[in-house]
Amino acid sequence: MAARGFLQIAPGRRLTLNGVEWTIEDVHGQFGRIVLTDDDGRTETRSFRWLINHADLRLLPTAKASGRPSPVSRQPRTLADLTKDQLERAQLRAAHVLEAETGFREGHPARALPGEPRPAYDPDRTTLTQRRYAKAAEMEALPRPEAVRLGLQHLSYRTLVRLSGLAGGSLLLACADGRWTRRRSGHRSITEEVREAIFAVKAECGERARVSLAARHRLMHQYMSERFPTFPTEKIPSRWTFADVWKEWFGSGGARPRYGRTAEAAAEAGVSGRMVVHRPGQVLVLDSTPMPVKLRETVFGDAVTATLTLALDLYTHGLPAFRLTLQSDTSVDVAMLLRDVMLPLPMRDNWGEDMEWPYAGVPAEVIAEFTGHRVAALPFFAPETVTTDHGGPYKNHDLVEAEREIGCRILPARVLRQTDKFAVERQFLTVQTMLFEHLLGFTGGDVADRGADPERDASLTLAQAEHVIATWIVQIWQNRKLGEYAPSWAPGEDHSPNTLFAAAMEQGGFDLDFPEPSFYYKVLRKHHVKIHPRRGVKILGLWYHQPVLDEPRFQQPSARGGKYAHQWVVRSDRRDRRQVFLQDDADHETWHILRWRGLPPEGEIPAFSDKTAGALLAHVKANNIRIHSESELLEHLLGILGSVTPVDQWPSQAKKKAGKKQRIAQAREITRAKAAAADRPATPDPVGETGPSEMPAAWAEHARTIDEAVDADRRWRREEALAGTRPVAPPTLHEALNRRPMFRLPPPDGSDADTTAQEGDT
Repeated sequence: MAARGFLQIAPGRRLTLNGVEWTIEDVHGQFGRIVLTDDDGRTETRSFRWLINHADLRLLPTAKASGRPSPVSRQPRTLADLTKDQLERAQLRAAHVLEAETGFREGHPARALPGEPRPAYDPDRTTLTQRRYAKAAEMEALPRPEAVRLGLQHLSYRTLVRLSGLAGGSLLLACADGRWTRRRSGHRSITEEVREAIFAVKAECGERARVSLAARHRLMHQYMSERFPTFPTEKIPSRWTFADVWKEWFGSGGARPRYGRTAEAAAEAGVSGRMVVHRPGQVLVLDSTPMPVKLRETVFGDAVTATLTLALDLYTHGLPAFRLTLQSDTSVDVAMLLRDVMLPLPMRDNWGEDMEWPYAGVPAEVIAEFTGHRVAALPFFAPETVTTDHGGPYKNHDLVEAEREIGCRILPARVLRQTDKFAVERQFLTVQTMLFEHLLGFTGGDVADRGADPERDASLTLAQAEHVIATWIVQIWQNRKLGEYAPSWAPGEDHSPNTLFAAAMEQGGFDLDFPEPSFYYKVLRKHHVKIHPRRGVKILGLWYHQPVLDEPRFQQPSARGGKYAHQWVVRSDRRDRRQVFLQDDADHETWHILRWRGLPPEGEIPAFSDKTAGALLAHVKANNIRIHSESELLEHLLGILGSVTPVDQWPSQAKKKAGKKQRIAQAREITRAKAAAADRPATPDPVGETGPSEMPAAWAEHARTIDEAVDADRRWRREEALAGTRPVAPPTLHEALNRRPMFRLPPPDGSDADTTAQEGDT
């Protein structure tokens, strides 16, 4: 192609102009023109100036006359390909060439070294040919080891002539030994059979556990011996050649097998590249972690660990919603968290005007008119994409159905890839350093960093901790200056999550679209059941009924078609199993609350979740207890709920961990029932229906409530058994003695005489 930095043009050379291949047919040097011919026979005459200044000119390599295949293409070598020692040796060789050409080792009189020019290389007294012959004689007179070390043992007159005209980097590369940067010719021992064996081992190791390189090499030997029995064993590559080829083809293999499988699955599914987030709500990241602060549950007063679930907007890095749950969260809690993201946060007590909705474009009065209350300065929006990990609550089909109901896409993170949701992982540590470390009951980041007794220091309840976190988010986090997460389109400007949201709102507008009140029911678990006359519906082993089910329209099969034809859809909240919800078929905005048939008509029993209901049914089945009515289950349920109230399990008397676990489990159910009641939309209670009563705040009050519920249930069962009978007063003592005199002898054996004393006997 081009040599010495010049464009060589000769008849027969092929080149491309704007992607079209041409052949130089003739060169008219005296006129400065060339004749070009393409593959279709078209001929054009162009000038040298036009060809040299063409924007898309490429010279094609010439074909070898011997017919051998062209060598492997490679990028041109540069001085950066040389090591420090190799570069110094090339510079010494170039210095000798420059001295023969100019008389100075630096190539110019202005950069003459002390003692230059030497008499044999003085340009004023010698010719170029004389200097070249002198340099060749000097190199021949050098000691052999020194000449070999510098690579000057073959520096002859013809070599100096060949290197003439080069300067700078071109001369250094010409003086560098070609063996230092020679073209890689591959591995000749890698034949087609060996290549097939290597790829077969690669596919097999992808599904197996991690194995060593030696094991892979032995698997290759096994494959070659079974598939190619005639292949010479001595021609199979060695272990070291196999290692080099494996690294060249598949990389170093540092990734763990599980990561490699997930990456391959993502590549097969077409998931690649990086998502660019450029508006609020485009990507919402959810994650949960144990809260590093011990809290006090309000039922028994024990120190417990709560779970903090955060929702992070990737564009603004704001926290539009969060949830605190005892022990662990569920799919219903996460679904309610998504609903909180779309709802404006009401102003709370002791919140000043600086925490009220401040954004320009949508005044606070407009938002308050839609919501019916003052709104805090916390963004709310409908998420477009939700990214979660692979935890149980996030993979639950109920949550997936809730996300579809919202209309957002689900983009789960790759397994064990924290980088897919690194932002929310980082925020947990930030919240810890900015807030949790200052609260009593802080447990530290590690067991070794824990205080002497964090459970003793715990003072905040779940409601108080929720209020503190909400205040901190609205007042501090949303107005905190962003550092590395600042937008790239505003260099040098200070932005916070609130200002980023305001800027995006001014650019793209704001959609006041709130979820409807019935959204709570739509994200609950669905059950397709039939309505039984006088019994109601059976949901997960428990019967539920309401007088509305006795109407004729509910006695008929449902008008629904499809997979669950003729069945009614009933929703249940796993946090509170005392009632389920049925959507009215005539008015879709009306939801009927169906109470459990085991509830007493008066008063209220403590809340119980699906876990307790499962334990109740398992207890009945294990003890082979025959239940004739749902009310008979109540006594066993109260026994399970009251198992934490004996004296030996009081907080002051308990010495075993099991007792505390039972108390925490009971407190968790009560707390979850309160959360479920808070999430339900406010609806008036039907006539004759008793609403849930307020749960007690202490364990003693809780025990009294259970005793009263048991007494009420027994009283109701006695009254039901004696319904329709008239009470008769017992006889007096005188009447009883007259009926059976104490001194009358009994009749003899076998006598048919009536032993019953008649009235009037003496």
